[in-house]
Amino acid sequence: MTTYGYARVSTSDQNLEAQETELRAAACNVIFKEIVSGATKARPQLDTLLSIATEGDTIIVTSLDRLGRTLSDLIHLIDGFADRGVHFRSLREQLDTSSATGRLIFHVFGAIAEFERELIRERTKRGLAAAKAAGRKGGRPALLTPEKLETANDLIENKKLTAAETARVLKVSESTLRRARSKVRK
Repeated sequence: MTTYGYARVSTSDQNLEAQETELRAAACNVIFKEIVSGATKARPQLDTLLSIATEGDTIIVTSLDRLGRTLSDLIHLIDGFADRGVHFRSLREQLDTSSATGRLIFHVFGAIAEFERELIRERTKRGLAAAKAAGRKGGRPALLTPEKLETANDLIENKKLTAAETARVLKVSESTLRRARSKVRK
């Protein structure tokens, strides 16, 4: 049974030493260190740690925000640990999934996160319905207004400019121009 530590900072300007010191004091045998934003999906050191941790091992972080950016990320990771029999500890939050109390607290966090996601979904649906009722349409505004598209068609059909040249003049990509023109022809 091995005790692994995971330390992460977001930028190279930040320092991993404080986390390393805390993890060593928590008796971590091996510490995986990473300099990458929590928002970044690719975290090679965490991936390596996850690939080698086995049943009975423990993964320790100094704080939950070092492991995951959102509660749903944390729940996904820690549920994965539990499925494989790997224990998890967070020093700052004093969370330890090797105990019944730690597992209970973590599941309460999970229930709160699910409730929060459901509230966000409901508010989003209501907001979209209200915007639709007010006549607003979502999404990005079209790059090619009907007037610009008419100009583009005139330039291309009268052989004044090629499609590529027209797209450059209108400051859109050639594929955007092609798609807009094909929609009109349908």
